[in-house]
Amino acid sequence: MSPIPRWMQPLEAPECPPGWRTGPPDFVGVGGQRCGTSWWYRGTIRSHPQVVRIAKPGKELHYFDRFWGGEPPLDFVERYHALFPRPEGAITGEWTPRYMVDFWSMRLLHDAAPGARLLIMLRDPIERLRSGIQRERMLADEAGVPFELAHLSEAVYRGLYYDQVRGVFELYPREQVLVLQFERCRAEPMAEMRRTQEVLALEPLDEIPEKLAHHTRPPGTKPELSAARTDELRRRFRDDVARLAGLCPELDLELWPNFADVEPVAAPPAATTTAAR
Repeated sequence: MSPIPRWMQPLEAPECPPGWRTGPPDFVGVGGQRCGTSWWYRGTIRSHPQVVRIAKPGKELHYFDRFWGGEPPLDFVERYHALFPRPEGAITGEWTPRYMVDFWSMRLLHDAAPGARLLIMLRDPIERLRSGIQRERMLADEAGVPFELAHLSEAVYRGLYYDQVRGVFELYPREQVLVLQFERCRAEPMAEMRRTQEVLALEPLDEIPEKLAHHTRPPGTKPELSAARTDELRRRFRDDVARLAGLCPELDLELWPNFADVEPVAAPPAATTTAAR
């Protein structure tokens, strides 16, 4: 029998010890899946002494996923805030990579935590796709069910970052959003760790935590793609990467060999939504 999906599992508010407080999270990671978010969260955030981590379920709450029908309970904000107890001087938050993909999640997150610092980690879309398929095949094998072709289509969709990131910027000002690049974090962990901690107003660590120094590869083997299939994926992602690079000039496309020759396309100003006003 397949396990209950994370977004369908009930969430219970943890105990709030005397002297602690609850409220909106200080930070929320919103993307993206298979981009090294668990490694980065554990190494740069959870391991920091000023951060209170959620004991259960941990990094990913998937709180807003369940409201896909458009009718969240009237107290959904209060219920969300109750999940984040912390003492004075500490911060807490979560990182659910699919929030950025699901348009309703970002709007509800803005309603619940408009002042939170947001974190986005991106990766070469083709390498992200291969890692995503690897994970889905592994989960299918564990559940004893066939790998569904729909997973391949979803893997392509998740790698079309431009509209996802633009949707975040339409709700949150740029100064509240940190866009990280998985490949740069691997190459320059100390510099990117300190950049992350600075955005979260954490005291910078002097040394790289052990969990950050050792990036554990997930089990299984990434699927090999033919040259023709890789070329087709490059063509499909190319325009999206160009617009993304125009929207996020901090991205270094040289770190994405599949798209190193792509020229950024200037992005139009982000529209101001009703939720952001």
